[in-house]
Amino acid sequence: MDRIIGHLDMDAFFAAVEERDHPRFKGRPIVVGADPEDGHGRGVVSTANYKAREYGIHSAQPISVAWRLAKKAEAEGKMATIFVGGHPRSYQEASKNFMTIIRKHVPIAEEAGIDEAYLDLSFTESYESAAHAGAAIKAEIKKRERLTCTIGIGPNKMIAKMASGHKKPDGLTLIRPEQVRDFLDPQPAISIPGIGPKSAGVLEKFGIKTILNLRQMPKEKLTELFGKWGGEMFERAHGIDNSPITEFYEVKSIGEQETFHNDTLDINFIVERLERLCRSVFRRFQESGFKSYRTTAITVRFADFQTQSRAYTLGKPKDDLKTLRIEAMGLLMPFFDKRENPRRKLIRLIGVRIEKLGKAL
Repeated sequence: MDRIIGHLDMDAFFAAVEERDHPRFKGRPIVVGADPEDGHGRGVVSTANYKAREYGIHSAQPISVAWRLAKKAEAEGKMATIFVGGHPRSYQEASKNFMTIIRKHVPIAEEAGIDEAYLDLSFTESYESAAHAGAAIKAEIKKRERLTCTIGIGPNKMIAKMASGHKKPDGLTLIRPEQVRDFLDPQPAISIPGIGPKSAGVLEKFGIKTILNLRQMPKEKLTELFGKWGGEMFERAHGIDNSPITEFYEVKSIGEQETFHNDTLDINFIVERLERLCRSVFRRFQESGFKSYRTTAITVRFADFQTQSRAYTLGKPKDDLKTLRIEAMGLLMPFFDKRENPRRKLIRLIGVRIEKLGKAL
C-alpha cells in the first residue's frame, strides 16, 4: 500500500503560547525574541504572530528592524506590538502536550522540532480518512491546548511539509498522488525543503525559478552543479521522497549564542561571555538526559555580519565542563589574531554548542 504522510506545524508557536498564557495579549501583534531596547537591540526575532506579520515583521529579522516596523504601524493608527523575551519552559511543555495528543491518534509519529511533527497516516488506508484523522488531531489540540496548527497530507514527507505551509493558520491541505505535479509546478524552486538561497541563486543563473523549470533540467546537469544533492534535487522536483518516519526525535546538538550590545575585540570581555555560554550549555546538557559529547563548536559573527563556525571532535566522548571550556577557548583564540581575523574586525556575536551527543560515556 502507498504511504500517506502528514506534517503538523504549530501556528506561530511561541507567540501563540504567549497569547494563550497572557489574556491581556489576546488579539495583539506579538513578537518573541531579543530585547528591542527601543530600537537599539542587536538580536533577532524568534517568532512573530500573524498580526505582527501584517506589519512586515518576520522570524530571523533583526529586532531593531521589527521595532521600527512596529512603531511605523503604531504611528499609522494600528495596534501597538507587544515584544516578549520568551518562556522556553512553557514552549517545551506545550510541545510535549501536543505530541502526546498526536500519539493518541497516530501509531507512528516523528517529532521534527519543538513545533512540528510528521505523522504516518498510512493506517487510515485512504486520503479521506487521513483528512478526518488530521481534523481530529487539530480539534483536540485546539480544545486541550488552546493552540492552532496547520496540517499538510501527501504521499511523502516532502509533499506533506510543503502542503502544511498552505492555508495557514489553522488549515488542512490534502495533496493526493495524482495532484503532486500540479501542486509543485508553479511553486518557486526554493520552496523545496533543502534548497536554500545559495542553491536558488545558482539555479536562477540557468533560468530555473519554478519547480517545473527544475524538473525539466537534466539530472546529469544538476549532479554536475551540486554533486549528490543535485540528484536528490532532481527527485524532489518530481515529487519523490522516500525518507522514512523516524519514531524518536534525536537532539543533535545543544547550543547558545549571544549578540553583544557593542561590536568589540576586547579579549577579556569576549572570553568572559564565552565562559558564561559554556556554563549555560553544560547545564542544559546535564538536564538533557545525554551522558557525553564529542564535538565542541563555536560561531563568531563579525560586525560586517560575516559568520564563521569552527568545530573540533575529540577521539573519546567527554562529560565535563572543563573540557568544553578548553576546547571552546582553543577554537575562539584564532579570531583575535591573523589566523582567523587578519583585518582585526570587531566581533558582534559568539555562540557555543556541543554535538555528537551520547547516552553513555
